[in-house]
Amino acid sequence: MTKLDNETILIAFAVVTGLAMVLQTIILLAISVAVRKTAESIREEVENLHSSVMPVIYETRDMLASTQGILTNAQEFLANAQGFLNRMTPKVEAVTADLAQITRTLRVQTAEMQSSAVEIMDRVKRQSNRLDEMVTNLLDTVDRAGGFVVNAVNKPVRQISSMLGSVKAVIESLRGSQTRQPAPPVADEDRFF
Repeated sequence: MTKLDNETILIAFAVVTGLAMVLQTIILLAISVAVRKTAESIREEVENLHSSVMPVIYETRDMLASTQGILTNAQEFLANAQGFLNRMTPKVEAVTADLAQITRTLRVQTAEMQSSAVEIMDRVKRQSNRLDEMVTNLLDTVDRAGGFVVNAVNKPVRQISSMLGSVKAVIESLRGSQTRQPAPPVADEDRFF
């Protein structure tokens, strides 16, 4: 059997440390790839959400703008109708009733469009909150995984280090006792080192 000297112990410690660093690097690369894929997936989901919500918002805005134009036109029409009403007294009641109905319908439609716009914005807000929760949960999971990896790598390295320290201390104490007293002869079967 060969004796363990300081050089052999240092080489063994360097090999174990190197293997632990390689393992930690591989694990960190795997986590990095997983995080990159997840970030890409989240980016695609946000783009899908953006592409589906923005046309609706633009159409609603255009619809509201055209409704305002209709209301403006209706106001001008009412002004002209008053002049016409003064000239055409017998038909005034029928025209007034029709205009009142049109105005009510426009107000109802405008209120419905406004409530639709509010509902759309509400949905966008809920989806944004949901996306925020998803990203927060993802980052928390990555943080926990990093802590787990650190503990998983550090614990065995500390145990090996303490074991090597204990072995070194035992060897040094045995060497120290051998130099002080002559040791009785030991048969080859009884030797450990």
